[in-house]
Amino acid sequence: QVQLVESGGGLVQAGGSLRLSCAASGRIFSSYAMGWFRQAPGKEREFVAAINWSGSNTVYADSVKGRFTISRDNAKNTFYLQMNSLKPEDTAVYYCAARYLNIPTMESMAYDVWGQGTQVTVSS
Repeated sequence: QVQLVESGGGLVQAGGSLRLSCAASGRIFSSYAMGWFRQAPGKEREFVAAINWSGSNTVYADSVKGRFTISRDNAKNTFYLQMNSLKPEDTAVYYCAARYLNIPTMESMAYDVWGQGTQVTVSS
């Protein structure tokens, strides 16, 4: 079983940037897809971005395209979400997730392991 730990959240002003990290440990398989999701207060969890093992295939929600970048460093078992031009509507708890099938997807039910989440707050 893979364990995931997010870090890098915090408070930032609108227009600012943050980089979230997700460190994987435990029983790491040879390849797996990773995703980022977020959940704002009173709202359902929503997809943000996903990436396959090699990084050759990425998927983004329309709301973050051109502002967020997902990447990974497999040597460190860590993957990242670079968030630029942040908006107040990006405020949420951000979760990373691992999918043992190496196909990135927007579907949250497809992911097998989840982290505990990290809070991102964007002030106006």
